[in-house]
Amino acid sequence: MNAPDRYERFVVPEGVKKVSYERDTKIINAASFTIEREDHTIGNILRMQLHRDPNVLFAGYKLPHPLQYKILVRIHTTSQSSPTQAYNQSINDLDKELDCLKSAFEAEVARFTSDY
Repeated sequence: MNAPDRYERFVVPEGVKKVSYERDTKIINAASFTIEREDHTIGNILRMQLHRDPNVLFAGYKLPHPLQYKILVRIHTTSQSSPTQAYNQSINDLDKELDCLKSAFEAEVARFTSDY
């Protein structure tokens, strides 16, 4: 069969960075980030978080090919910010948001299990 092994979707090979950065040479304050072993789930969440930043003019992502397990995130910012700053801030904000969601979920599970 020509399909790649399933673990290749999740395991980052040795010598490959999880996230790589490439500055755009044609547009000021624009860059592309390649995130290995991720799909639409992370791409869409990250894109939506980037859109919340007022310094981000454009944020989008794409999967180059269904059998390539990576996403390309493109960010264009105003002169007050850089794409790297916007990316890092979005990741930090998502981390806080998901921690809050996890805490709320665990509290509800504890409340539910104590009732029964």
